[in-house]
Amino acid sequence: MTSTVTSHRPRPPAQPITLRAKRLPGYAAPAIAVAALLVSTGIVYGAGIGGPVLVVVVGALLYLAGLFLATNAVEGRRSARNRTWSALIHSAFVLAVLPLASVVWTLVSKGAERLDANFFFTSMNNIGARDANGGAYHAIIGTLEQVGIATLITVPLGVLCAIYVVEYGRGRFAFTIRFFVDVMTGIPSIVTGLFVLAFWVLIVSPVFNNGRPGFSGFAAALALSVLMLPTVVRSTEEMLRLVPAPLREGAYALGVPKWKTILRVVLPTALPGIVTGIMLAVARAAGETAPVLLVAGGGAAINFNPFENNQSSLALYVYQQAGEASKYSPARAWTAALTLVALVLILTVAAKLLARRNQLSR
Repeated sequence: MTSTVTSHRPRPPAQPITLRAKRLPGYAAPAIAVAALLVSTGIVYGAGIGGPVLVVVVGALLYLAGLFLATNAVEGRRSARNRTWSALIHSAFVLAVLPLASVVWTLVSKGAERLDANFFFTSMNNIGARDANGGAYHAIIGTLEQVGIATLITVPLGVLCAIYVVEYGRGRFAFTIRFFVDVMTGIPSIVTGLFVLAFWVLIVSPVFNNGRPGFSGFAAALALSVLMLPTVVRSTEEMLRLVPAPLREGAYALGVPKWKTILRVVLPTALPGIVTGIMLAVARAAGETAPVLLVAGGGAAINFNPFENNQSSLALYVYQQAGEASKYSPARAWTAALTLVALVLILTVAAKLLARRNQLSR
């Protein structure tokens, strides 16, 4: 009888199971970016093929390639693709913001030279080419009056037109309205100026001006309202379509009339988007030059009456000062441009805050 002796060999210690995958250290991405910029600088300037812009472009491409290779070696191909696309999206965001930041910096740096009381409270009346004074008070007054009148004309018409198209319009007539609104969106500003010049200045205004054509700020407001109308209609229409149908149906189920549902439910819900569209239209109108030049004529004196005599605007003031043969004119033009941007920004922020407050109060 034989007995088998089984020898038990000690098993090697089990490897600890870890749930953490290998990852690049936090300093890897910045280090790759710095290295990419250094290599890009050496390539571009060493070969003499470009400047800083090309350095940034080549550096971005090298950064994406280096990030993909490093991540692929440490974390795997799937993570490498994810990191590369994320970096590409962030790079696109930075490239989109850079022009805006450049414009803002240029406006602030060059427009700060004439940020004084003389610029904001005097006009260009009796100001010669060698006079360092002179401001844009008359242009600020003209812009506020013209854009204000155009907004008062356009907003009710545009919002009511959008309400009809979305809530009531059916068939060929609503399609025709949409078609002409789309066509008006692409009309050049000079065409609207010519239209108001031919209709209002040369035909209508002589009736109230002893047979003589009369330039005025109101004529400029009419031209600006034509430019603003398609933007207001289209933006309001899209915002009204985004209002959920159950909100309307719930109001109808409670017996609320359709007009009151639109007034109390639909419009307050879409109000922030509508305000945004209106402010886009206001910004476009405030920056137009050709219609004001054609039908308001411009001018160096202060004119508070928008229905009589020539009137200037900030956009027209910038255009005129940029073409003046005076060493003081460029500073006035830059400061007027900064004032125009600041004015639109203030109006936009105020309108958004007002819309938000009304929405919260409901």
